[in-house]
Amino acid sequence: MTFKALDTEAAWNLILQAENLSGATLTRQDSDKPVLKLHRNGEWRLLQEATEEARALLSVFLPLCRPLAESAPWHVIGQLGQSLDGRIATVTGNSRFINGGDGITHLHRIRALSDAVIVGAGTATTDNPRLTVRCASGANPVRIVIDRHRRVPESHHLFTDGAAPTLRLVAGDYSPGMIDGYGRSSVIDIPCLGSGKELANPKRILEVLADLGLRKIFIEGGGMTVSSFLQAGLLNRLHVMVAPMIIGSGRPAFSLPEIDLLDDALRPASQFVNLGTDMLFDLDFSVALPAN
Repeated sequence: MTFKALDTEAAWNLILQAENLSGATLTRQDSDKPVLKLHRNGEWRLLQEATEEARALLSVFLPLCRPLAESAPWHVIGQLGQSLDGRIATVTGNSRFINGGDGITHLHRIRALSDAVIVGAGTATTDNPRLTVRCASGANPVRIVIDRHRRVPESHHLFTDGAAPTLRLVAGDYSPGMIDGYGRSSVIDIPCLGSGKELANPKRILEVLADLGLRKIFIEGGGMTVSSFLQAGLLNRLHVMVAPMIIGSGRPAFSLPEIDLLDDALRPASQFVNLGTDMLFDLDFSVALPAN
């Protein structure tokens, strides 16, 4: 039987269908002529031959579809879009857009598979993002902004467009059950960042979101926010999208403590995917590789 090759649009629809299904995996029937199978709750579904782009899409996103184990309080994925020389913005903060159209679509797909998407106050203020799913099919996540002192302008999209709930994390203390749900277009301040000048505690943020039923978390930016979750050891995966661009100066992607030896460097398992306009480094921190 001759099949039409599975393209990226059909592959993405399969990914959305597989969301939160137990046992969704990807295999190859034959290494010379790849045929895909999607495993759903003990039942194999034969898929037609897939294009290289569709196979890459499935390999990157199927791991994000799996339901969380009862013992796992959350699953956290971070994302950084950077230039070849590791910059996420110019010295003036301009960052729209370092990544190309394919990178933006990839970003929206991660949003579609997440319960909530987090940005820091600096990114929210500078970029005025919507944090919704517009370049792919799928549902909008709950939007979270870490904004201790409420410095993100009230006129920004997050607070005015009504496209999805927005939870603003501010100074103060949180008690379980403090927030009794939220509506589709809610804008709610949640005191949970403490009352001092200490940096926001990434683990405490995840605990608050888990109390609200938000467990699949996407840390979208900026660099300081993603780095804080990475330094705390709370990222399960990290997607770094590299654009073929050299900025030469500007804001670095990562802000982490200095190390003296390469043996102390982070070495996650990885795969590399050509998105078209950008190169994706898909880093899995649940599998650490030994130093050479």
